[in-house]
Amino acid sequence: MASSRVAKLLCFLLCFCFRSFQVSAQSRAVFACDTNSNPSLASFAFCNPALGIPQRVGDLVNRLNLDEKIAFLVNAAPNVTRLGIPRYEWWSEALHGVSNVGPGTKFSDLVPGATSFPTVILTAASFNASLFEAIGKVVSSEARAMYNVGLAGLTFWSPNINIFRDPRWGRGHETPGEDPLLTSKYGAGYVRGLQQRDDGNKDKLKVAACCKHYTAYDLDNWKGVDRFHFNALVTQQDLDDTFQPPFKSCVLDGNVASVMCSYNQVNGKPTCADPNLLSGVIRGQWKLNGYIVTDCDSVDVLYNAQHYVKTPEEAAAVSISAGVDLDCGSFLGIHTGAAVKAGLVKEPDIDRAVSNNFATLMRLGFFDGDPSKQLYGNLGPKDVCTPANQELGIEAARQGIVLLKNSQGSLPLSPKAVKNLALVGPNANATSAMIGNYEGIPCKYTSPLHGLTAVVATTYAPGCANVSCPAPNIAESTKAAAAADATVIVVGGDLSVEAEMRDRNDLTLPGQQQQLVTQVANAAKGPVILVIMSGGGMDVTFAKTNNKITSILWVGYPGQDGGAAIADVIFGFHNPSGRLPVTWYPQSFVEKVPMTNMNMRPDPKTGYPGRTYRFYTGETVYNFGDGLSYTQINHQLVQAPRAVSVTLGGNHPCKSSLCQSVEAVDENCQNSAFDIRLKLYNAGQMKAGHTVFLFSSPPPVHNAPRKQLLDFQKISIEPKQDKILKFNVDVCKHLGITDENGQRKVALGQHVLHVGDLKHSLTVKI
Repeated sequence: MASSRVAKLLCFLLCFCFRSFQVSAQSRAVFACDTNSNPSLASFAFCNPALGIPQRVGDLVNRLNLDEKIAFLVNAAPNVTRLGIPRYEWWSEALHGVSNVGPGTKFSDLVPGATSFPTVILTAASFNASLFEAIGKVVSSEARAMYNVGLAGLTFWSPNINIFRDPRWGRGHETPGEDPLLTSKYGAGYVRGLQQRDDGNKDKLKVAACCKHYTAYDLDNWKGVDRFHFNALVTQQDLDDTFQPPFKSCVLDGNVASVMCSYNQVNGKPTCADPNLLSGVIRGQWKLNGYIVTDCDSVDVLYNAQHYVKTPEEAAAVSISAGVDLDCGSFLGIHTGAAVKAGLVKEPDIDRAVSNNFATLMRLGFFDGDPSKQLYGNLGPKDVCTPANQELGIEAARQGIVLLKNSQGSLPLSPKAVKNLALVGPNANATSAMIGNYEGIPCKYTSPLHGLTAVVATTYAPGCANVSCPAPNIAESTKAAAAADATVIVVGGDLSVEAEMRDRNDLTLPGQQQQLVTQVANAAKGPVILVIMSGGGMDVTFAKTNNKITSILWVGYPGQDGGAAIADVIFGFHNPSGRLPVTWYPQSFVEKVPMTNMNMRPDPKTGYPGRTYRFYTGETVYNFGDGLSYTQINHQLVQAPRAVSVTLGGNHPCKSSLCQSVEAVDENCQNSAFDIRLKLYNAGQMKAGHTVFLFSSPPPVHNAPRKQLLDFQKISIEPKQDKILKFNVDVCKHLGITDENGQRKVALGQHVLHVGDLKHSLTVKI
């Protein structure tokens, strides 16, 4: 017994010491140029913050041998003790909050969780550009706080700004939706929030963001076709008109520090081996100030899965030569040395790549010594999961929730009139489902059950064990609905239905959810509110047309406190203002249209209907931009021109012949900007958040979109009050379209501007 007690005591002491070591190891940021520990490092130019970054980078690269340089081409960068450089892990994620998906970030007793915001698709549904940036600022502060205690890096591979082209894509909820303008504004705003410093120093970064996945990437695993083998056949017009604009905006407007190339091929070339896409466009045309990173193991994929080249050395060489700077994976670290020896790639190409990587770390202050003495050195565990941060998460969910149907006398429910609420459905007590893909550990969870129970007495009958719902418990659910004053049914998906490497085949509610919804609605004595938790659209035509289902809410995946936001909307503590960022298609769409068809524009010859609200010609369940309110906002056009002109040079061919369009270049548009002024009046009884869309239907030339979003603004307006809103429209920037060769043009003729329920004709002439 005595020996046993001694053994236990020794075990306790060892475990305590080990745990103390772990906490101690996590209590200090990883950084280079620690001149306090090694004063001799101060003599190195790369450790001198007073020098310019190019000079510092050049000094560092010159001190490295070839093997050391190659070692810095991969995400798990090694230490170089003689130069005071520690190991650094590049791969961290922050899609909608600090995540522990990448190896660069972890949680511990010191920081057990971080604020988990709604998935991007729901935040985008707010159409609130200032909210996009505000979330980025909170995420970067929590990231810096975790970095300061050794739990995170400084390079975060977010956001995902791929176009949600097809409703079956499993990763659609990671994105801002189907529209290039909304996606561009989201990407640039979130990046600014992550990167911009409070001191306004544009040469420095708070954390480094990364826009991904470049480009035309929106298929993961559909009917045997996976992202590792998919060759996206994309017209130049669709590439420049739909897929590229968000990345261009991310670089030019957001000044993002990194772009990630994708797994797929585009027109026969792997994106991570395409010099035109990487060196030509990102680095050349857009002047990226940062580094280009591969999606994880993409170089391995282009060699082993796509067989694009014959040897691993060729794979390394073709990627680096194309413009890749950093490999998420080990492939470049293993094979680049042999590629140099074989003459397939030259050492100056390696120098260029690692220089871009080192420059990014220097902008982050990684080579400036002790971060506790830098701008964000005071951030720590106390700054993670703060009440203010979590409240912003709830507010983002409130603003994004979309009211799709609301019969007279249904929502909002009265907390006084509803004495007993029935809560049904597989997502009624959802927790982890609410935070979707690339999630971290949240500060806490507020499920729909918890949120609604906090307002009124609630009877909970899940009806299904999970979203697959193979055998619903109809009897228990209908009994609860029949006895309640109102019924809320929470259905939809989760990561078992739509996720990375998991595309959908169908758009209907999974399993027997529709049967459960219909029978519960038939049994209910009061209003029936259907709440859909999903990333992509669902064909809920049955519910839209069922008079027993009085209201429909789409709540995306609403983040850690989604249940509180849902309750706030249902009981009228918040007036819903979200709008759909994607088109909701009927099931017939996916039965006719293969996911592999990348064409955005319809083809009347084959009956192909096109994609997204901009081009789609078929029937819909709900449309892009749909969303109701508990109040009525009236629109009145105050000012808008009937015609605008573009100025042409004296020898321009369109001055002597008829032209459908002219080039959208600055000299044509110097004096062609104009204002549109609107008067908005809140005719209802509730304060409203309201999104005002400015759409245009251009003349039917160059296969132009049927309708396209030119701009949007989110405002707040009190009941019985009015506001004047102004849009400034630049003819070349806003009214431009992309022709068949990918060139920007301004179509001549009649453009129809749409604002709310108003239409206004505008003629563009020479």
